[in-house]
Amino acid sequence: MFDETDDIHPLFHGAPKTTEFKKLRKRLVSSVREAVDQYGMIEEGAKWLVCLSGGKDSYTLLAILYELKWRGLLPVELLACNLDQGQPGFPATVLPTFLEERDVPHRIEYQDTYSIVMDKVPAGRTFCALCSRLRRGNLYRVAREEGCSAVVLGHHRDDILETFFMNLFHGSRLATMPPKLVNEEGDLFVYRPLAHVAEADCEKFARAMDYPIIPCDLCGSQDGLQRQQVKAILDGWEKNAPGRRQKMFRALMNTRPSHLLDPALFDFKGLARRDD
Repeated sequence: MFDETDDIHPLFHGAPKTTEFKKLRKRLVSSVREAVDQYGMIEEGAKWLVCLSGGKDSYTLLAILYELKWRGLLPVELLACNLDQGQPGFPATVLPTFLEERDVPHRIEYQDTYSIVMDKVPAGRTFCALCSRLRRGNLYRVAREEGCSAVVLGHHRDDILETFFMNLFHGSRLATMPPKLVNEEGDLFVYRPLAHVAEADCEKFARAMDYPIIPCDLCGSQDGLQRQQVKAILDGWEKNAPGRRQKMFRALMNTRPSHLLDPALFDFKGLARRDD
């Protein structure tokens, strides 16, 4: 069924026909469908702004969402969007060409946030936090202009785990990227349909499809980031105990407020013994 040229979306034309790739593809589709259903991401008449950076994760996100839509499992309108932030060396023609060749509705938005970041961030500091805020603000604006009800991001399971440990180690809180939230203004959903997907699967998929990957370090701000340090720790744990990442991720779905220490989540003062 997956091999029929007239039964697949153009994003999958040229897909490998190996058994290994078919299993990978089905696993991705199943994981995304599970997240969409589990967290209630579908609403009637919805239009999603699917954010496409040109990295392996966003290519995977776009392809799998179209796979679900192609098979009648995702009744929403999809609009791909790339925000060109003016980084030196950004290959501005790659994504428009990719999307046009595959008949994917899209919008390319140019906003020179790179110059703002360079002006505001002191020398030697990383740009990511400010860059991310500026990017998110522009994406929210584009979503409103296009009549979208949700902004859809390509964060995967490993991103969620890394954020959890960054908050634990550096923020003194138990928190991470939720699969679904409402923005501060209250008018847009933010979805992460790849929440159950391993980064390694995104990498295998994008590489097998030979998508034109755009590096995320054009600004030169990636070395030494706290996220990279946390990633290295998780890589070490995974190497010593394969499957550790998935166990930790499942723990985030199985919290017990009565066994933590936050009195805002559990009424410890009101806890009483049974008086038999």
